[in-house]
Amino acid sequence: MGYATIILIALGLSMDSLAVCISGGIFMKKFCIRKSLKMAFIMGGFQGGMTLLGWALGINFSKYISDYDHWIAFLLLSYLGGKMIYESFKAESSSFSSLSDKTLLTLGVATSIDALAVGISFAFLKTGIFLPVLIIAFITFILSLSGVCCGFHFGKIKWVNVEFIGGLILMGIGLKILLEHTLAC
Repeated sequence: MGYATIILIALGLSMDSLAVCISGGIFMKKFCIRKSLKMAFIMGGFQGGMTLLGWALGINFSKYISDYDHWIAFLLLSYLGGKMIYESFKAESSSFSSLSDKTLLTLGVATSIDALAVGISFAFLKTGIFLPVLIIAFITFILSLSGVCCGFHFGKIKWVNVEFIGGLILMGIGLKILLEHTLAC
């Protein structure tokens, strides 16, 4: 899997974290770099960690389904992308009562469930995991930190639907994987 594909996957996965961090920035009454960095580290850490966990779980099963791995990757990524697109049209219900450690950890887990499935997809595709995990964690960190800053300084950006864009990216990557494997046969 090439760098461009990994970066696109990382961008797609980080859209939930970006949306959460924009909301977190809007919630801040006074900008705090320490809280902003903590939020970005938690989001990036969970995205990378859940990708690694998914890969570890999936690697044990890949030998049993290698003939169908591209279909599994396509279905997982399409499902996750479709779910993100569907949720992008729902009315926003995320409200932050506080940016406590417990809240941040809960948000980290909630936004990284998709990364677990992507990690499983990487295992099925026999993709090396450490570089993708680092790229996913780093891109999520940078976008999350940017999101907090933008949310605080500029308010909610109404014309950009980040979950919709993230969903399209994930579905596009799933289609690309399917086409690469079915057309190569």
